[in-house]
This record gives sequence, structure tokens and C-alpha cells, in this order.
Amino acid sequence: MFYEPNKRDRKLLPYDPFKAIVAPRPIGWITSISANNEVNLAPYSFFNGVNSRQNLVMFASEGFKNSVSNIEQTREFVCNLATWDLRDAMNATSAPLPHGVNEMQHAGLAPAPSRLVKPPRVAASPCALECKLIRIVAMETAAGQPVDCHVVFGEVVGVHIDDRFIVDGLLDTAAMKPIARCGYDQYAVVDSVFSMTRPSA
Repeated sequence: MFYEPNKRDRKLLPYDPFKAIVAPRPIGWITSISANNEVNLAPYSFFNGVNSRQNLVMFASEGFKNSVSNIEQTREFVCNLATWDLRDAMNATSAPLPHGVNEMQHAGLAPAPSRLVKPPRVAASPCALECKLIRIVAMETAAGQPVDCHVVFGEVVGVHIDDRFIVDGLLDTAAMKPIARCGYDQYAVVDSVFSMTRPSA
């Protein structure tokens, strides 16, 4: 099968498989705060690290949503790790709540103070990345047509890790059971890992 994205046969593929192809995707569970001190917590499935030295992250928002607006105002945010144990709370924070409603409170999550940025982190999350904004990029197509997609790039300035998950100096990813977004309404959980050594030149 081959198709062009805007011309797919909707009888064969009634739902766009793009997100099922680009999968699994880490979830950026983003805490932000407005200039009026309104806390927002929202999950973004177009999220990833983009550099290790310095630690840089990005997330993309389809639409100029509250997270992007808050970060544009205050230039700070926190990436909280979404895990199997927190899956229901993470999903609750994706609800389209009225502007100004605190999703953290709505989902029954306790906040924890950050060290270097103002937005709080999710206390129950085993890892959190405190970030400062680098830039927000409004996307466009290859032909230069604007797309209502906004990519937020940030520098990690502080890292929180629950000490229970550090084993022999390494972070035990499988023990934390991070969840990831797949296609449609599907998710995946990392509960086992394997190792491969990069070949030498």
C-alpha cells in the first residue's frame, strides 16, 4: 500500500495510521504556569530529547494551547515522567477543561516544588526535568503554508530522580514502567529492556 497523506482511501484506512507508525512515542507530561500563577498540566505525545550535551528537549502542540501560551509568558516548564502507575491521572489531565482550571488538582495529583523554575512538578512522578525555554517555533509545510503546530524547545536546567530507581549508578528504566503513546487510543509500557553495544569504526 502507498498513499499520499491528504489523499488516503478512507474506506481502507478510516483512521490516519501516522501516529501508529511513529510509535511508541514518549509522553511529555508538561507542567507550566501562567503569568497569573495558573498551573497547567497536560500530556503531549510529540515529545522527546533532542540533545545530550546540553540536555535539550522538545514537545509539539497541535494548536496554540495553554501550555504553549504559559511557556511563552514565563519561559519555564517541567517535563514529568508518565508511568504505568500514573496512567489514569495522566489521562485525566488530557481532558479539555476550561481555561484556568488546575489539571493537577482535577486529577488528584499532589504538586512538589521545583528548585530552579516556578512551575511545580508532579510529586508522584519518579523523574522530572526542570526546563527553561529556548524558543517556540511555528511550523509550516514544505511549500511554506502555515500549520497550526507549535514546537517548544527547552534546556534542562534541573533533574529530579527518585533514588529508589537508581541501581549501581544507572537509572532502572524498566522498574519505573514509563508509558508511551502509540496510534489511536493505544499506549505501550516499558517493563523490560535489552542491551546492544554500538559497533566500533
